[in-house]
Amino acid sequence: MRVAIAGGGLAGLSCAKYLVDAGHTPIVLESRDVLGGLVAAWKDEDGDWYETGLHAFFGAYPNMLQLMGELNILDRLQWKEHALIFNQPEKPETYSYFKVPDIPAPFNVILSILNNNDMLTWEQKIRFALGLWPGVLRGQKYVEDMDKYSLHEWLQRQGIGERVSSDIFIAASKALTFINPDEVSATIILTALNKFLQERYGSKIAFLDGSPTERLCQPIVDHIVANGGEVHLKKPLKQILLNDDNTVNGFLIRGLDGAPDEVITADRYVSAMSVDVMKVLMPEPWKAMPFFQKLEGLEGVPVINLHLWFDRKLTDIDQLLFSRSDLLSVYADMSITCKAYEDPDRSMLEFVLAPAKDWIDKSDEEIIAATMKELERLFPQHLTGDDPAKLRKYKVVKTPRSVYTASPGRQAYRPDQETPIANFYLSGSYTMQQYLGSMEGAVLSGKLTAQAITNAPVSTPPEPKRLVASSN
Repeated sequence: MRVAIAGGGLAGLSCAKYLVDAGHTPIVLESRDVLGGLVAAWKDEDGDWYETGLHAFFGAYPNMLQLMGELNILDRLQWKEHALIFNQPEKPETYSYFKVPDIPAPFNVILSILNNNDMLTWEQKIRFALGLWPGVLRGQKYVEDMDKYSLHEWLQRQGIGERVSSDIFIAASKALTFINPDEVSATIILTALNKFLQERYGSKIAFLDGSPTERLCQPIVDHIVANGGEVHLKKPLKQILLNDDNTVNGFLIRGLDGAPDEVITADRYVSAMSVDVMKVLMPEPWKAMPFFQKLEGLEGVPVINLHLWFDRKLTDIDQLLFSRSDLLSVYADMSITCKAYEDPDRSMLEFVLAPAKDWIDKSDEEIIAATMKELERLFPQHLTGDDPAKLRKYKVVKTPRSVYTASPGRQAYRPDQETPIANFYLSGSYTMQQYLGSMEGAVLSGKLTAQAITNAPVSTPPEPKRLVASSN
């Protein structure tokens, strides 16, 4: 079958990869001039990379790891020490380690909590460890049922104190969902904890050895094209054209750079666009259908990614770090953690600013000024005094609508990959799958969409109408 896929992020690319493996012919249509969606990356005028997000890979990403294994690129993951590392703002330039021993799960994570003596008292550690058990022992149904609570409410129900919530779960919540514990569904964090607690290396972190666009997306594209599929850039979807029975007749693609609009026809069609874009482009007749009405309950969360190049080294830690800052979430010195960005003498710190809703409309200059003020608190030895480190340049990447906002109750609005429209499917980490809005969720959703198309009963679609592309 010929399958048209609108969207060249990880969901669309993984969908196309598994479709071509099943003998189909996918045609990926990406609106921008770069692939990757929420993992897209670009080079600046100096040839330095900057990215849409700070992308850490976890051992509990089986679908991502399987995909990379099938493409023979697993060696591009640079695995770090099995530990979670937190800044200690009250003790600037010191760090608290939760080192995970190499013993079976979940005892490895529990022991890492009990062995940490920097952030938690013994009473807090025991309450923390005991509080996590229901999410492991009571299964996925319990986890799903907790969607009615915010993470903060769930922690209170478990008797996990404010200190653990503020020191650990605010950092974890902002890192995983870009919002605070009082805003995020308990189901989302419990799902992540389940994966980390049930797999020996689930919480182990890796970084790619280069930009996601080159080192992850391009190999998927090469595989698709080598096996008969197509991948096209600068092909934005303008309209989903319908037949009389409301099935899809074609994708109307907006012509760019003076080119006319064109119509792409196929046997099956996939939206691998964000939920926000899908809502805008939804055909009017579909809006009355309960399945598509559910999408109104979902919207993307604003995210800001920051890149700061300094004239000297600010840290020597080869790992993801939790900042425990009100402004900043997680960060890494990419000049250390990523082979392609390596610089032995100077740091390039990449930060996630979260929550970003109050900052997304501010100027880059305001954002960087606030960030530098916060960094003076985290790195006073390097950024204050008579000879502070100098900021050589910076990049601010704003995503006004990123992964769906994982607030309480959102699980009921997440759609399946199959829709009521016989020849139309959805893909994206917002669709229903067992992982949260993440790279792993995007890859899994693409795989599930490909499976749904491949396993669907074979039927003859309506004969396409003769259409004339508009030039408007």
